[in-house]
Amino acid sequence: MTGSSRPPVTLASKSAARQAILRNAGVTFEAVGSGVDEDAAKAGLLAEGASPREVADALAELKAFKVSTKRPGLVIGSDQTLDLDGVLYDKVDTVEAARERLVQLRGKVHKLHSAVVVARDGQPIWRVVETTKLSVRSFSDAWLDGYLERNAPDILSSVGCYFLEGEGVQMFDRIDGDYFAILGLPVVGLFDFLRLHGALES
Repeated sequence: MTGSSRPPVTLASKSAARQAILRNAGVTFEAVGSGVDEDAAKAGLLAEGASPREVADALAELKAFKVSTKRPGLVIGSDQTLDLDGVLYDKVDTVEAARERLVQLRGKVHKLHSAVVVARDGQPIWRVVETTKLSVRSFSDAWLDGYLERNAPDILSSVGCYFLEGEGVQMFDRIDGDYFAILGLPVVGLFDFLRLHGALES
């Protein structure tokens, strides 16, 4: 299939990290904001008793669905939730709150649920949810203070207040799961799907 006849690919996200993953892998795509009120959608899902994993899946589908009703081809929606002992944690807004979050995670194992849904013409046609487990080491307060001084406020864009591709990797003593899922976009199965539907060369 020639490039001109390949179905267009849209990423329903303005996330720089997700765009970088696709761009670095050689995927041709356009990125657009989904327009989804994530806070309201998340609150409604939690009120209905949805688990952190189910929230990630539902929000990824909602983003893909909304954009795919307006754009042709394949639309990729994605979402990630942080799950500590079954409780969903949102992003924080201040460095002080980031410090509290990292103290909460210190010495514990948490999960990241990373969901991807592909939709076409308003219908979800493929999905996956990858769950990774991350064990945070019992780092010292001195290390934490230095980490925040060197990396804030950039880390506020990460729900866990860390970037695995940067100094944040020092925070862990064990990681079980897919690297790209931790970054927010599990791609191995996604790329297989895009090849199957002619959006990537096979």
